[in-house]
Amino acid sequence: MGASLEKTLLLAVDLGTSFIKSGIYDISGNCIACEVKKTASLQPETGIFVQKGEALFETALTCMSEAVRKVPEGLGRVEAISFTGQMAGVMGIDREWKDVTGWSCSLDTRYVPYARKQLEKYGSDFLAIGGTNAPLMAPKIEWFQNVFPVESGKIVKYLMLNGYCLGRLGGVRPEEAVIDVSMITWSGLADVNTGNWASDICRELEVEEKLPKIVTSTQVCGFLEKNMAKILGLTAGIPLIAGAGDKIAGCVGASVTETGDMIFEAASYGGFSCIVNDYRPDTNSGNYDGLIMADGCKRVAHKYIPGSGITLKWFLDNFTNPEDISGFQAMDEKAGKVSPGCDGLMAVGLLGGSAMPFNGDMKGMWIGHDWTHRKEHFYRALLESFSFELALTIDSIERNYPEYQKKACKLIGGGARSELWAQILADVTGRTFQTVDREDNALWGTAILAGKGLGIFEKEDKIAARCIQTKKEFRPDEERFLFYQPLKERYRVLRNKMYNMFLL
Repeated sequence: MGASLEKTLLLAVDLGTSFIKSGIYDISGNCIACEVKKTASLQPETGIFVQKGEALFETALTCMSEAVRKVPEGLGRVEAISFTGQMAGVMGIDREWKDVTGWSCSLDTRYVPYARKQLEKYGSDFLAIGGTNAPLMAPKIEWFQNVFPVESGKIVKYLMLNGYCLGRLGGVRPEEAVIDVSMITWSGLADVNTGNWASDICRELEVEEKLPKIVTSTQVCGFLEKNMAKILGLTAGIPLIAGAGDKIAGCVGASVTETGDMIFEAASYGGFSCIVNDYRPDTNSGNYDGLIMADGCKRVAHKYIPGSGITLKWFLDNFTNPEDISGFQAMDEKAGKVSPGCDGLMAVGLLGGSAMPFNGDMKGMWIGHDWTHRKEHFYRALLESFSFELALTIDSIERNYPEYQKKACKLIGGGARSELWAQILADVTGRTFQTVDREDNALWGTAILAGKGLGIFEKEDKIAARCIQTKKEFRPDEERFLFYQPLKERYRVLRNKMYNMFLL
């Protein structure tokens, strides 16, 4: 390393759906500089959502270079770059690293008929071997091969955004492209038990030669190429560390690394993770998937709720008064005065479909309302519905992992600012929820992985634990917990009965 250890800086980049973020950290967890840039997307009609790989990469370069320029002179030098970001989707590239398909994530739903067909054929393998209820890469590849055969013939590798950016920065050959092990679950093409590609499924779909090499989250995958270094204002030859998906990087940064640890990210796509020693598929209910932790050893029982935060914002945008300029806070105050159970009103808030178990055709519903219900009842019913969804997953994990002690669940993301939702989560699940004093968990976790890849951090869990504190605890009320249990069961029955209701 060129700089002394005390002056070592780590550059972390988060490739999100709506924004790209860059953070530069010192080894004590302080964010020295940060930059955020909005991404561009093409949405010409319902069901189509495409982002161009070259445009995303240019946005990432701008975001990184502007963060680098914010570092005070003499403070230190960037010694490694690592990425986090979206964990589900695919992009095909040609031999020149040109984007052939566009980056296609779950918001681009044109692949859903192919997902349905593949789930009918491989569903048990997807869950037991691949660790997922909702594969994306496998059906998207088949969709693209069938609908765009000419373009498909140009593809030499199918990648995630992390691997695409690493390859472009390092000037490596497409044949050397990588994907880190935390990202492979939602491909539908992997074996989550071994951390390798599942040869039988890959062979049948004829994609074996077009998949990237699987690496660990702390592996050095290349070195910053000279021209890219000039653009970024950095030194050529800086190690490029694989990094991890945003859910896994968030676990690392929030010090959720020991078996039984739990975290819920109340964000656009609400994500829940529980660290486990081995993957035990939820074959009964399909309430969670199995991800691989950054260390490559532990597994993560994970659930995400498509569009949960987006749904809450949609409600505010469309059903609140213009004078409610404080938005979420104003609605929280009103909804906090509504009794648990919303006076008989119940919601299914899965406007973006269900991922676990998978149903891309699922819509939302309110039921049980009468003339006495007001908008705050409907809003609280959405909060309760997402809490029921999470509680069903925790119930499944407790059944399949009875040896784990009942720990508190950390709460992060924008929704963590809502004390109302935090208390509802505690009352519905029977778990204590804790807010924390960091909001940059995924970025900081990515920086930690970069530091471990450099060899300056021996154990990521120890450095993370030193850099985060509990802010507030929300303990379950026993009376409300007992009240919510039959409502949770009613929600489960209602949600399951809705599964085929919206098919035309």
